[in-house]
Amino acid sequence: MARFTVNGKVVTLDIEPEMPLLWALRNEIGLTGTKYGCGIAQCGACTVLVDGKAVRSCVLPVSGAEGKAITTIEGLATEGRPHPVQEAWVAEDVPQCGYCQSGQILSAVALLKQKPQPTDAEINTITNICRCGTYVRVRRAIHRAAASKV
Repeated sequence: MARFTVNGKVVTLDIEPEMPLLWALRNEIGLTGTKYGCGIAQCGACTVLVDGKAVRSCVLPVSGAEGKAITTIEGLATEGRPHPVQEAWVAEDVPQCGYCQSGQILSAVALLKQKPQPTDAEINTITNICRCGTYVRVRRAIHRAAASKV
């Protein structure tokens, strides 16, 4: 049995402890906003927040999430209002295909928690891959969200 909190709700799952958190979120809980990209923690499409830190869920076994608070893209909005990073993403027209966006957004949220006014160099530490190459817009959106006092 695995027990952790997902988007504010306690979840108990009867699954193998070595199952990657990604598959528990998508297949067992039905939260499909977290995407599978590479399966080796390189691309970042599967990024979620674990106790507020950006984590690649494709390589984190559910046993490693035991007792922790998981936030997925579905849980980022509050009271029906998008998170300031999500608002900045829309304002800066960041997504093209959109596949990587949930991981990109959650990585940005984690960065802004650590560095409320990040420099371009600090933003460049986000290693999520965007096949569409929207990195300039990602940077602008992060600066916009920082200016809104995330």
